[in-house]
Amino acid sequence: MNLKEMTTQSLVFYDIEATSKEAVISFLVDNLEKEGYISDKAAFEKAVFEREGHSATGMERGLAIPHGKSSAVKKGVFTVAKLKEPLAPHAWESVDPTNQVSLVFLLAIPDEEAGTTHLKLLAELSGRLMNASYLDGLLAATSKEALFEALDDVTVTQTVVGDSEYAGKSVLAITACATGIAHTYMAAEALEQAGKELGIAVRVEKQGANGMEDTHDAGAIAKADGILFAVDTKVKEKERFVGKNYVEVKVADPLRHAKEILIRTLTDPDGQVTASAESEDTVTSKTQKTGWKKVGADMTAAIMTGISYMIPLIVAAGLMLGIAKLTWVYALGLDIGMIGDPMYNSVGGLQEFLHYLDGFGSMLFKFIYPVFAMFVAYAIADRVGLIAGFAGGLFAGGLHYTFWGIEGGIPSGFLGALILGLTAGYVAKFLNQRVKLSKNLAAMKPMLIVPGISVLVIFVLNLYVVDPVFGHLNKWIADTIASMSTSGTLSLSAVIAAATAFDLGGPVNKAAGAIAIGLSADHIFPLTPRVLAIVIPPLGIGLATIIDRFIVGRRVFSQDLRLLGNTSFLLGFLAISEGAIPFMLRNPFITIPLNLIGAIAGACTGVALGAVQWLPLPAIWGWPLVENLPAYLVGMLVGVAIIAFGNIFIRYALIKRKERNGEKVDY
Repeated sequence: MNLKEMTTQSLVFYDIEATSKEAVISFLVDNLEKEGYISDKAAFEKAVFEREGHSATGMERGLAIPHGKSSAVKKGVFTVAKLKEPLAPHAWESVDPTNQVSLVFLLAIPDEEAGTTHLKLLAELSGRLMNASYLDGLLAATSKEALFEALDDVTVTQTVVGDSEYAGKSVLAITACATGIAHTYMAAEALEQAGKELGIAVRVEKQGANGMEDTHDAGAIAKADGILFAVDTKVKEKERFVGKNYVEVKVADPLRHAKEILIRTLTDPDGQVTASAESEDTVTSKTQKTGWKKVGADMTAAIMTGISYMIPLIVAAGLMLGIAKLTWVYALGLDIGMIGDPMYNSVGGLQEFLHYLDGFGSMLFKFIYPVFAMFVAYAIADRVGLIAGFAGGLFAGGLHYTFWGIEGGIPSGFLGALILGLTAGYVAKFLNQRVKLSKNLAAMKPMLIVPGISVLVIFVLNLYVVDPVFGHLNKWIADTIASMSTSGTLSLSAVIAAATAFDLGGPVNKAAGAIAIGLSADHIFPLTPRVLAIVIPPLGIGLATIIDRFIVGRRVFSQDLRLLGNTSFLLGFLAISEGAIPFMLRNPFITIPLNLIGAIAGACTGVALGAVQWLPLPAIWGWPLVENLPAYLVGMLVGVAIIAFGNIFIRYALIKRKERNGEKVDY
């Protein structure tokens, strides 16, 4: 196949000067736009960086293959850049942590072009780049013209078939990545090469942008000694492999450990593939890999899934509130404290619209925990866990108190959502696997038995364990804060700030708010530490995602967290601390202590320097109402800096330790 048909000499660049991944990608995207291959530069660049956040596109031996799928791409194409100086290690996240990127292929993939020649050629390129002799030829090019000509130099070194103890065995593999091109085909090539060296017959089905290629038939499946799923997405038609031993890994794993993975597939499988009663694809383990390490990994994956579905809701809710409040204050010049007043229910015009838009944003925030817990349960038990997880999230958000007519009920917040979401998932999964019904009654299990029993379990758990435990905890916190109302100013400031920052709008925060507002209303103690502690955590974590690469020379947050960090930073100015909740859920042992330290230090600094705020207006429009605003801003900067730099340095140290130990960096 002629790869030069997929690019032009004007899209091949030699001796490019760049010091970061972002600079290289932006340079290549700019030139794709100049050459007319993309219709919307911003949309395609966004797609590329979203893909960067999913998994490493840096490989080894100086190679990186960023890529993006977007409707902005007019037809499949690639562009190449040979850098004048290799990037420093870690400047480009790579499967080999020591990789110094010097050769970059950027693949532009159309959204809907499955099966076309363009995509087949891009797949061919991905496979070729895994061949050592082909890559050597590209790296040896000494000019732009030579690099362009080397694209179709298909001279390769033939791999000798191995004579190992595994010779004669057969492994069927499926590779699939999120975009469906680069990693899908590179993993396939790596597995096939490793199979030749080991003497294992490896056949790979690619489930990518071209659909299902080289599909495994029933005869091959029956004869296979093992099944390997190297995937970042759900496997299509997994039920074909029912009863076969399998191993499942990330699609990037074979790029460095193909031999080890093939051997594990034959000697130490994860379990057997089976299908559930409602024909959903599932796997059950026949081995003893059910220890705490596996349980912890499963829980982490479930929490990550819940966060990923919760993030768009947080962003949407924050956007609604931001539009309403900013327009209310700056366009209409109205008192922000009045935006929720029922008197605006029927005044008409823009005031009524903004009043309801603000209420809509607040309503969306009520469903953060239901969405989170629902998809935590879904990640564990699939569809049968959704309802029980949603019910657990309703309890965590405190919506049951509204319907039960209980005033002053304190919800369990993010800890309750975690406990109830995970419980819902495991209970639903247990019932789905253990309840056996005849075919005539099989439909009752997912429709009645599993959701009915699992929801009842969640109700009992919340009523007798979760609510009482957190109710007593929150009452103790409230009593502690109240008991300090006559103690030292800085001590009381520290307690209020810590409680406010602990769960970012959750029950502990609200308990602190109730006490602090009461003290302020009686003119006993100002709200300064509380209003500072509301804005410091989202601003601090947001700032960390923006400046990390300037402080330690690399990114310490994944791409999805960086995008969320921008949102958190903006929401912080609006006093919406919930934008930082996903960081707390993903890394609670880093985020929560730093939030507490930063909030306490910032609040105490502001109070000690003489800042005073009596009104409950922590957002940016309330700052001019602060007595001694410079002291307030100094305190805020101190707290934000502690959280930002603390996150950066701690995460950087953890990443370096994992890399030294050869562990996967998961941010």
